[in-house]
Amino acid sequence: MNIREIEEKDNLIIEGIIKKSLESFNLDIPGTAYYDPYLKNLYRFYQTQTNSKYWVIENEGGKVVGGCGIGPFDKEGKIGELQKLYLAPTAQGKGLAKELMKVALEFAREHYAHCYLETFAKLESANHLYEKFGFKRLEQSLSQTTHDSCDTWYMKEL
Repeated sequence: MNIREIEEKDNLIIEGIIKKSLESFNLDIPGTAYYDPYLKNLYRFYQTQTNSKYWVIENEGGKVVGGCGIGPFDKEGKIGELQKLYLAPTAQGKGLAKELMKVALEFAREHYAHCYLETFAKLESANHLYEKFGFKRLEQSLSQTTHDSCDTWYMKEL
């Protein structure tokens, strides 16, 4: 396993992992990451955002099998957002999401006071992971976002 920052060559692979994952839960709907206009070029998107990074994780064979990002959420720059944590089905259940979370939260601590995320209640494994890492469930979204189909929100003090 190897975690590294996203490179341009990873764009299509990560886009495919994210889209297939959302499709598998019937979440290929408007208001989700599936329709993010920058999904085809996450490398460039994260290069242009302040206090933002996206990492990919490679399996033992060097194949990219998932990724996770941190980016700014609020205008004041005190809240970062955990973004696009997805793994290919073959990589799930092996602790790789935990490793990505550790790297992402370490980066977030350097730049933000809190970390926020938006997800779906039916993604039970993901929600369990967030809670294990100390995220607390919120009653509602912090503000209007492009991911307005999400029905579950979390915040973690860093």
